Amino acid sequence: MTERYRPNTTVAWVIESPEGFLFVEENIHGNMQFNQPAGHIEAGETLIEAAKRELHEETSLQLEPEGLVGIYQFPNQSGKVVYLRFCFYAKLAESPALLPIDPAIHACHWLSRDDIAKRSLRSQFVLTCTDDYIAGKRFSLDLLHCQLH
Repeated sequence: MTERYRPNTTVAWVIESPEGFLFVEENIHGNMQFNQPAGHIEAGETLIEAAKRELHEETSLQLEPEGLVGIYQFPNQSGKVVYLRFCFYAKLAESPALLPIDPAIHACHWLSRDDIAKRSLRSQFVLTCTDDYIAGKRFSLDLLHCQLH
């Protein structure tokens, strides 16, 4: 019998403002890396609740997602852990001040797509999600059906 497949389910954001895309700089095992605001779902949370919580913890922003950019399945660098990532998006008319609440977040940045590509990224899918957003990939939140509460 094969082992049951259990990917780590995560949420992430592509947030665009006039100054660029929102990225967080975080310390991962002693290395500073860039990522979209993102994280794991906690027990009892819907995907949208998890996305809103992670965004607030990492940037102090409180937003409602406008929709999904995509759903991504990929392994970590060792190949031993697989992630299932739900990437949400929002577009802002202004670039608000950002203040990380989570101590693991070193700083928040507004970056152009070219600047993003030059950074040490947490995963290749950070750039893939951004490129999908730039390419106009958008999906309705109606795709998600949650009955936890």
